[in-house]
Amino acid sequence: STAGSIDDRDSNSRWPLFAAMDSQTTKQRRGDFSPHGGIRGGGILLTDTEIRKSKPKDKAYRLPDGKGLFLFITKTGGKLWRFKYRHNTKQKLMALGQYPDVPLVLARERHAAARALLATGVDPMQVRKTEKVARKATSENSFRTIAGLWLEHWRVGKSGQHVDSTRRRIEANVFPLLGARPITEIEAPELVTMVKSIEGRGVGDLAKRALETTGQIFRFGIAHGYTKRNPAAEIKPSDILRPTKKTNLARVDVKELPALLRSIEVYQGTHTTRLAMKLLALTFVRTTELIGARWEEFDLEARRWNIPESRMKMRTPHIAPLSTQAIEVLELLRSLARSEELLFPGDRNPDKPMSNNTILLALKRMGYQGRMTGHGFRGLASTILHEQGYAHEHIELQLAHAQIGRASCRERV
Repeated sequence: STAGSIDDRDSNSRWPLFAAMDSQTTKQRRGDFSPHGGIRGGGILLTDTEIRKSKPKDKAYRLPDGKGLFLFITKTGGKLWRFKYRHNTKQKLMALGQYPDVPLVLARERHAAARALLATGVDPMQVRKTEKVARKATSENSFRTIAGLWLEHWRVGKSGQHVDSTRRRIEANVFPLLGARPITEIEAPELVTMVKSIEGRGVGDLAKRALETTGQIFRFGIAHGYTKRNPAAEIKPSDILRPTKKTNLARVDVKELPALLRSIEVYQGTHTTRLAMKLLALTFVRTTELIGARWEEFDLEARRWNIPESRMKMRTPHIAPLSTQAIEVLELLRSLARSEELLFPGDRNPDKPMSNNTILLALKRMGYQGRMTGHGFRGLASTILHEQGYAHEHIELQLAHAQIGRASCRERV
């Protein structure tokens, strides 16, 4: 029942079933008999009622509809549309679907389309094969497929959490518009549409990252021969996205820092919170990196804090050098330790870190509401270090702004 070709010279020996069916069909065309036992006049087409009432017999048989189209009834009751035709002296059999999934009307439409191709000298089965190959090539070269290959290449050395979040971001924001498109056919306007649709949800930063990730996928595709150009390189986020006003988190002036440090020393809250603020001022890590600190990350002999990539915003390991004052804070924290793993366990559940808002609330109690935040210590450190003449790239590295792999920095104590 599969589509194939039949050579007239030996069709009876190679295809006995077709030979038997041909004999029956010849009788039907002459009007000798109907498969239901009655006389069938020449030129009478099939009806849907006749098809529905047709039953399987001991042998497979055909119900012709004219011009090579017939319904093939199998011994098990299957009803398969077939088109028998000749092309370049060869007789061929083309599958057109199964009844009732393909009703009589649709079978005739497919038959007419195939005959139209034959009339122009084109083999309809070859056209179908070519289209199938093209569809397969399109699927294998779709943006979704290439993005999957890129992700497998890119994920090496990344944390599982980072990989999963990147995958979800692509699936939610990029694939709906570009996933099924052949990567070779995607143009810059399509990327603009994608980026603006994301921005329209009020997440401009996510839109910018989606464009950057898309560009990485195109570059991967170029490197491996899947495409020849990167439309993402032809546009910049500023060409598409509305400018946003950059706001710095509140921080006191450098001149006010001594007074702030004295206030921290006499803070009336818990010792753990007070020591957390001191360590934050001495290391200027991010607040989330501080409150999630674990004792296993500290090497007091080497005077360094090794923060793993899984806890870093930039997803690269970070080394924070420990000054003498920072070592003293850590030793005091160890003497007060309520957890064997966390430096700053929560008040209610010591197995979880303290809340993100703990330091912010402490600063509020000290009279710094709206004037200082935990992140403000980073801004102060940057200002002071630049004023003291340290190299900008070293400051950026110590603030973990730069993705420079497993780079370390020289301890300045």
